Amino acid sequence: MAAKDTIAAIATAHGRSGIGVVRVSGPALDVLIEAIIGRPLSPRRAVRARFLDREGGTIDEGIALYFAAPRSYTGEDVLELHGHGSPVIMQLLLTRCIEVGARIAEPGEFTKRAFLNDKLDLAQAEGVADLIDSTTVEAARCAMRSLQGEFSERIHDLVRALTELRMRVEATLDFPEEEIDFLAQPDVKGHIEQMRRKLETVLLASRQGRLLREGMHIVLAGQPNVGKSSLLNRMAGEELAIVTEIAGTTRDAVRETIDIGGIPAHIIDTAGLHDSVDPVERIGIARTWTAIENADLVVLLMDSTRGETDSDRAIFSRLPQRLPRFRVMNKIDLLPRAASVESVDGATVVWLSAKTGAGVEALQNALLKAVGWREQGEGLFMARARHLQALEKTCGHLRAAGDHGRALELLAEELRLAQEALATITGEFTADDLLGEIFSRFCIGK
Repeated sequence: MAAKDTIAAIATAHGRSGIGVVRVSGPALDVLIEAIIGRPLSPRRAVRARFLDREGGTIDEGIALYFAAPRSYTGEDVLELHGHGSPVIMQLLLTRCIEVGARIAEPGEFTKRAFLNDKLDLAQAEGVADLIDSTTVEAARCAMRSLQGEFSERIHDLVRALTELRMRVEATLDFPEEEIDFLAQPDVKGHIEQMRRKLETVLLASRQGRLLREGMHIVLAGQPNVGKSSLLNRMAGEELAIVTEIAGTTRDAVRETIDIGGIPAHIIDTAGLHDSVDPVERIGIARTWTAIENADLVVLLMDSTRGETDSDRAIFSRLPQRLPRFRVMNKIDLLPRAASVESVDGATVVWLSAKTGAGVEALQNALLKAVGWREQGEGLFMARARHLQALEKTCGHLRAAGDHGRALELLAEELRLAQEALATITGEFTADDLLGEIFSRFCIGK
């Protein structure tokens, strides 16, 4: 699906830098290159050049790189202008590209063209955005595996197996006179069950990959002065929140993303939960409950020197039942008590000291376990909500196919639906409106 127009965008982040890049892509860039560089460029060769304005004056000096179609990121002619990273210079270069026939690219349009020109499949294209957005080392590695096609290859293997199975079912339906009793063959249900097991393995790895991409949202809650801010500082490894002996020091949420075992953990330190007449503090408390409603996990901190109080129990009873809830008994450095993790009445109880760090690693491990994290090393790849929905839908159709007994027509239909659901992951069957939604979330210059 070839584009007929030329697009341009600043491909580097906004702000001052040593080098900035303006990227251009289109079906033929000869005229644009002549106007801006003043001479033809050889493909895939870095050339020092002056970047010219309309009157032939110099906008900037830098490196020009030309990639001829189809050997480029987008599959079209691509020009990259590497200049000095002044926002003013970058804007002048972009304006010059627009003057000679390009238009400003939409978000993700370069990668969208790469997909439409068969340079990437849809899962790989999403891997580009995930790599850019990675917040931990493990997430970056996982995104790179998706970009390099490991996830896509697993999906293609499953699609090929489904195609083979569908072919055999359809042959039986189309040639009944051959008296092929396909369902009587002992390996038919075995093939379906084996395929379903492989699919569930991919689904499990995808769920882990989604955790790497989106992370877990954790709210630190509790009464004033139980050590919420101290625990945030300890987990982050720096002084992010103010810690004092004065109750109500934290009046609004303090948010920080940290790395826990390779998983991005979005931690919110909230205002202490108690009855207050201070209008500002009451707003902070209301926001705490809002944050709790939107969390994946809630950590309720308590002061171990005074034990669990009626107020602590009242807060715990009000926490959403759907969330994993942790009781954290802080300040064990003031007690003759060792750090530990226990299970009491279905809730996890962690004894720790935010001041010394004792027990904090055990809490982090318990948090990872609560969200279903299983470290699988190289077997993980990035996944999005739509990937999980497609995989779960495929699993459902395969289960239904195995339940249809000798009804060949129903079996054939379930296999067809399974294949269509699975193929949406790589974009072999994808609605145009879904493409627009996916690529609109990319960077402008990507």
